[in-house]
Amino acid sequence: MNKTIILIPSRLGASRLPNKPLLKINNKAIINHVYEKGQSTKLGEVYVATGDQEIFDEVVNNNGKSIITRKEHLTGTDRIFEAYEKLNLIDIEYIINLQGDEPLINKNDITNLSRLAYQNNSEIATLACKLDYKDIEDKNVVKVICEENIEDKKISSAKKFVRLIENKNLKNVYHHIGIYIYKASILKKFVNLKQTSNEITLKLEQLRALDNNIKIDVVFASSVPVGVDTNEDYLEIKKLMEYKS
Repeated sequence: MNKTIILIPSRLGASRLPNKPLLKINNKAIINHVYEKGQSTKLGEVYVATGDQEIFDEVVNNNGKSIITRKEHLTGTDRIFEAYEKLNLIDIEYIINLQGDEPLINKNDITNLSRLAYQNNSEIATLACKLDYKDIEDKNVVKVICEENIEDKKISSAKKFVRLIENKNLKNVYHHIGIYIYKASILKKFVNLKQTSNEITLKLEQLRALDNNIKIDVVFASSVPVGVDTNEDYLEIKKLMEYKS
């Protein structure tokens, strides 16, 4: 049996959409939709890691599991590591960092990420999908450049993560999706590394791993999930999910 845990970092203080995790879709908070998506993978126990009592209460009152962390973490990765240490679970090999604002992420993409990470003994693995032409010059859409074509190979290692493509060379360039699976030992190593200049400049924490020779594998995903970053995103995803129900 795979020794995996899914941790979902969540906080109320998002600048563009305050209280985002508690916004309701179909009478259920976004964070609970994500929690249930994690549960549906059947990969392991699921916990929401949060520094906010309101999020903790919302998850627990919906029969979910949550753990309180310090409020002041710089990144979600730091938050899930504190949660992992507090839980003090034994025999955990891999930790999945599932984003708390992507309730429409494909369950099969999560399970595929886990399966291929185990098969390839990945240190860190993440998802990426086809890059839409309209997103090529959008700095908010993070791109990953892979060693090989992941549509054919299904998994390859990341060469670099960028916000803009140099010379418009789109060979093996994909739209990065911010879900990660870490070996437990690598997560501990990662959070204890200093931020690198690349990471600080581009505001991409995964560059800290590459800059310290930690390999990141990239798994091909079927589609890009709609994240909830603005009120417009919320209204769009609310409409999609309410239509589906």
